Amino acid sequence: MGEEENFYGKYGEPKKFEPSFKGPIANRSCTDVICCLLFIVALVGYFIVGLVAWTHGDPRKVIYATDSRGEFCGQMGTSNQDKPYLFYFNILKCASPLLLLHLQCPTTQICVKKCPDVFASFITAQQLRKWEPEKWKNYLQFCKPGFNDSDKSPVEILRDQDCPTFLTPSKPFSQRCFPALETNKGVIMVDNKTNFHLDGSLVNATQLLEGAKGANEVRDAREVVMKIFEDYTKSWYWILIGMVLALVFSLVFVLLMRFIAKVMVWLSILLVIAALGYGIFHCYMEYARLKGVQGSDVNIKDLGFQTDLRVYLHLRQTWLAFMIAQIIVEVIIILLLIFLRKRIAIAIALIKEASRAIGYMMSSLLYPLITFALLLFCIAYWAITAVYLATSNEAVYKVFADDKNCNFTTKTCNPKTFINSIMKKGCAEAQCSFAFYGGETYYHRYLIVFQFYNVFLFFWLVNFVIALGEVILAGAFASYYWAFNKPADLPTFPVMASMGRALRYHVGSLAFGSLILAIVQIIRVLLEYIDQKVRGAQNKVAKFILSCMKCCFWCLEKFLKFLNRNAYIMIAIYGNNFCTSAKNAFFLLMRNIIRVVVLDKVTDFLLLLGKLLIVGAVGILGFFFFTNRISILEDKAPTLNYYWLPLMTLMVGSYLVAHGFFSVYAMCVDTLFLCFCEDLERNDGSPERPYYSSLELRDILYKKNLDPPEAPELQE
Repeated sequence: MGEEENFYGKYGEPKKFEPSFKGPIANRSCTDVICCLLFIVALVGYFIVGLVAWTHGDPRKVIYATDSRGEFCGQMGTSNQDKPYLFYFNILKCASPLLLLHLQCPTTQICVKKCPDVFASFITAQQLRKWEPEKWKNYLQFCKPGFNDSDKSPVEILRDQDCPTFLTPSKPFSQRCFPALETNKGVIMVDNKTNFHLDGSLVNATQLLEGAKGANEVRDAREVVMKIFEDYTKSWYWILIGMVLALVFSLVFVLLMRFIAKVMVWLSILLVIAALGYGIFHCYMEYARLKGVQGSDVNIKDLGFQTDLRVYLHLRQTWLAFMIAQIIVEVIIILLLIFLRKRIAIAIALIKEASRAIGYMMSSLLYPLITFALLLFCIAYWAITAVYLATSNEAVYKVFADDKNCNFTTKTCNPKTFINSIMKKGCAEAQCSFAFYGGETYYHRYLIVFQFYNVFLFFWLVNFVIALGEVILAGAFASYYWAFNKPADLPTFPVMASMGRALRYHVGSLAFGSLILAIVQIIRVLLEYIDQKVRGAQNKVAKFILSCMKCCFWCLEKFLKFLNRNAYIMIAIYGNNFCTSAKNAFFLLMRNIIRVVVLDKVTDFLLLLGKLLIVGAVGILGFFFFTNRISILEDKAPTLNYYWLPLMTLMVGSYLVAHGFFSVYAMCVDTLFLCFCEDLERNDGSPERPYYSSLELRDILYKKNLDPPEAPELQE
């Protein structure tokens, strides 16, 4: 008894019997009022930031093409009004990391009347200007505005990037010139280290070899992108049909759980194991089929990256890796089922109880749609505000250079005086190009604060919306558990009643819990930003400390999400403030830590298998459909380049759909579990203190309600 008393003293006293307690308390008061007022003030400030951003911002700076001088292409009243298209001197440089930092491609960009339609090089065009001036004139339109070829030698022109090194046939897309790689109007072919053929002419241009290689790389990369885009244009409606099918499967699964929960859980387990077994068998058959096939034994490392991704499916090593991965997952699931076989029966009983609760309040299955709509609104407001804030500045120019030894890279510069500046003399190949929009005014200096506020409020609002949904569902499911005669004692419209309590009394508590989580998340964002900034540093101690901090805050965020979820359940039941509810939930879980580990988490694992079953069923159907293996739909199946990309998109979408339904189940299970733990502490099964749990749960735990004593017979 001494150890038990010490245990309960450490984690609080068990709940005592209260005859008046019948579920979520009706008489409650507003909680965490100060945080509620702070949340309202923050929302008003967020609205003001949005108004300021919309007043000063100009989204055209993001939507429309902008040249290296920061001027719009095709804008009326400017020198570019008859030049609607943006041309990149070297589009390959757009893959540079600088694009992520400044949202601007680090190469010279000019506005042009039309995109180039032939292959040509500056050397060739410059050599032919005396005999074919039209070709030279055509090439000059892709040089910088105001360029005069008589002032510089060809080497100086290429060094200063006054003209592009080469042109490739291009087509406009979103006002930008992208290589039209389907054309056959000439191909750059490298003969040796010094020459290449162009339109039948042999040109000595060693300095252009890298550019020619870049053009081929761009062509290969764009070919892959175009094939992927083509696949999605052919299959997008089939992906939507597959997600609707996942919706139907999820709804049918939930309805069947209402009546045959035990059968559905075991069916999920067996079908997931069978699906993984089929995957292992299929990978083995492909691995065996490729034995002895020429080229199938090539090592993936030696093969390198291939633009035609189907090449990897012809390698034995690929199918071996798939098979090993599925074997590992299969073994883990089987071992978990073996070790947890005695606890699965309790988890099934809890799931069956959750199925009954959801069956009595089917409207709870629709609540995720409300959460999704609110989250969509938060994301849209944040994105629009971020765009307007980012475009409410003046044009800022930065130094861009390929030379890693250039100390002036990313320094602010003036394009009008840059040619004669110290930065140009120190880095001969450097260019002063438009980078982003900024400024030095009072408003511009505090713009970074507005952006930070925008991100922080985004995290706060998202966490608040999720918390609101959890409190509403928890209040509805708790009213089910604590109804002794189900469903007679259930309140009318339990979901709506719980929503009214949450919005009227507990906005402050929800704001408090979501604020703590938002602070941790914004710290994680700052740590990621610092990590990106110091990634090139050689200080291993600093890298180690930063990695430890990132790991610690990741763990802290996961713990806070778990604690907040259980605190919201206690708020929904008792109406206490956030700190009190979090403490009571934590102590209640610690007093039942064994049940938490072996019951609640086993239930989560079984629900995960249910989601995987739905995703697997839709994925298998999608695989047979996209590979033309369903004879009935063979004529309707699209011909795809990479069928696995639409298939992966379909599976991810199906998982999100299934997760929406099963998230209600998970919240119901967590709520019933906490109520179940309290029920065992409050009551003892006597007629005066009967258990509220279902008969199945009581039988598994060897608990039962005692029958009331019979009344004595009256004597005559």
